[in-house]
Amino acid sequence: MIELARQYGRYGYRRIAALLRDAGWQVNDKRVERLWRREGLKVPGKQPKRGRLWLNDGSCVRLRAERANHVWSYDFVHHRTHDGRAFRTLNVLDEFTRESLSIRVRRKLSSVDVIDVLTDLFILRGPPAYVRSDNGPEFVAEAVRRWIDAVGAQTAFIEPGSPWENGYIESFNARLRDELLDGEIFYSLKEAQIVIEQWRRHYNTVRPHSSLGYRPPAPETIVPPSRKHGSAALRRPSGLAEEPTVH
Repeated sequence: MIELARQYGRYGYRRIAALLRDAGWQVNDKRVERLWRREGLKVPGKQPKRGRLWLNDGSCVRLRAERANHVWSYDFVHHRTHDGRAFRTLNVLDEFTRESLSIRVRRKLSSVDVIDVLTDLFILRGPPAYVRSDNGPEFVAEAVRRWIDAVGAQTAFIEPGSPWENGYIESFNARLRDELLDGEIFYSLKEAQIVIEQWRRHYNTVRPHSSLGYRPPAPETIVPPSRKHGSAALRRPSGLAEEPTVH
């Protein structure tokens, strides 16, 4: 537990407990919490739930994802390398699965980069039903609108000054900054690209997500070899003699 807490300093005891169970430990959250407190580790306080996404009559004020590939959202995050030069990340998220689909890292990003990133994703995964973004100039550019419409998706812009309407990507951006950007010194843009991509893969395949029952959104799947191939691989080649037994 202490080793995991040292490795993932921004994780609370629930995520650490999920990682322990994935590693084979038979522990529940309460036991990990007791040990966590006994060792003097900090238990992050829960944030209050927000009700701003809902009207007084209970109706929702924004589109909610109902399945994978239904609603994607995307946004920018700004940061700097050690020499003070700015760079930006373009983050794309599947709102239903919470999977980070892409993080493009460049010194400058424009509507052309938005189209380029979405093109690659549409080829790999097919177009989603909706693409949600804020009202930044890169996202409302006419070229982006026309291109998204041409491939069969629909744009869903949030209301100006209402970032909570794009809550999933805002939450992802906060996790990226809290768990990586605020704790790393990037000496070059290339280093930032490599480290951020490594974090994105960890976020998708290892990091427990509370909204998914403390499971990662896209865990790696290991396909074991078939019995036929496995037995063939273990069989000694016919042309080799057995090695003598050493006593």
